Amino acid sequence: MIQLKHISKHYPVGFGKNEILKDIDLTIFEGEFVSIMGPSGSGKSTLLHVLGLLEEPSQGEYLFEGESVFRMNEKKRTQLHRGTIGFVFQAYHLIDELTVYENIETPLLYKNMPSAERKSRVADVLDRFNIVAKKDLFPSQLSGGQQQLVGIARAIVAEPRVILADEPTGNLHSDQAKEIMELFKHLNEKDKITIIQVTHSELNATYGHRIIQIRDGKIA
Repeated sequence: MIQLKHISKHYPVGFGKNEILKDIDLTIFEGEFVSIMGPSGSGKSTLLHVLGLLEEPSQGEYLFEGESVFRMNEKKRTQLHRGTIGFVFQAYHLIDELTVYENIETPLLYKNMPSAERKSRVADVLDRFNIVAKKDLFPSQLSGGQQQLVGIARAIVAEPRVILADEPTGNLHSDQAKEIMELFKHLNEKDKITIIQVTHSELNATYGHRIIQIRDGKIA
């Protein structure tokens, strides 16, 4: 499904360069649940950002279902970024001024979805995550676990085929973290969503089918 070939990422520093990723080769199969682990500064979040088209590598090739992502036209890349890939962040990244309902609806507005279909999709997700009663609240009125549930609801409302999760339970206590990881497991097994998570937690990593270790910008 996803193939990275010789991906490198560096930033200029003075007269030299700071290498973040070094010659990464990686294949992710459809329906996999993959955990990426490594110490702070190892490049794992940068790798996730490259996979999610949030950052461009300095060199290398990224194939999505056999097609070069960097050779896609702008429209197709935008569709891939907004429609096929969902994001879940450690810091939730909810919009403070929007209600739970409006936060979840946001990706559908980007897709220019008709109002009736948007309402149906959001209602389904609110019901599925048992947060119907929270739909008119603002993020500041929710616990961390509830905010992350909303973040995941927003990630899946557009029915992505891939979810990229960056330390999804980093700000949660253990019970909340377990609930979130069980939810990811369910999305992977029942909805067949491919999941790639970056985590420091060895326990969270075991939810994946395989663990990829990154050290100093290289896959160990």
